[in-house]
Amino acid sequence: MFLTQDGMRSEDKVELRGGKGTLKLTHIVPPELLHGAGTQLGIITIPVGCSIGVHSHTENFETYYILEGKGRVSDCNEELVLNPGDAEMCDNGNTHSIENIGDTPLKMLAVILNNFDK
Repeated sequence: MFLTQDGMRSEDKVELRGGKGTLKLTHIVPPELLHGAGTQLGIITIPVGCSIGVHSHTENFETYYILEGKGRVSDCNEELVLNPGDAEMCDNGNTHSIENIGDTPLKMLAVILNNFDK
């Protein structure tokens, strides 16, 4: 199966998880093709000054991998500035958020996988 860029579905997310502004989520692989392994494999673009609000993960975990820009990430109330090549993982039961604090759009790979540990 090939998934070309022009065939990927994008959607606007307004004030995602209580954050600021309108973000763009491009689904690299649509959720229905993840075969129950997770709910998201996509690129999120966060405009300057915008954010994803604090939210928790239950029965899944999420990883942010920074592709472009600069973001301040909160992981269980601990903050760190991430740059291209940096990543953050919010484990099952934890909370996180991200804000674009740079002067260009923040682009990141965002992957949400289900927690199969019992």
